[in-house]
Amino acid sequence: MRFPRGARLLRHADFERVYKQGRRHFSAHMTVFYLRRSEGAGLRVGFTVSKMLGGAVQRNRMKRRLREAVRLEAAWNSAAVDVVINPKKSVATADFAALRTEISRAFEVIQKSVGR
Repeated sequence: MRFPRGARLLRHADFERVYKQGRRHFSAHMTVFYLRRSEGAGLRVGFTVSKMLGGAVQRNRMKRRLREAVRLEAAWNSAAVDVVINPKKSVATADFAALRTEISRAFEVIQKSVGR
């Protein structure tokens, strides 16, 4: 299965809303921001990789690795939640299995928090 367009966070305003109103989950290789939406269904995920983490090639590689980990670990039929993943520099060299584990753990935390 591909990473569907409907499951992506695309608008700047959506990113800002998640940053300002959402909650955070910290892990070794990333910070995950999340916010429950009032309308719609399913998960929407966005990635922000700052220029401090490297050139365009390195940043795009980080996004590709994270996108694949999210695609493999996310429950797309979950509650209406917007998620923004902000990686740290260590994502570039981290073992892919470790990234998958962190993403999986982050989604568990989000499901528990949003399920309340």
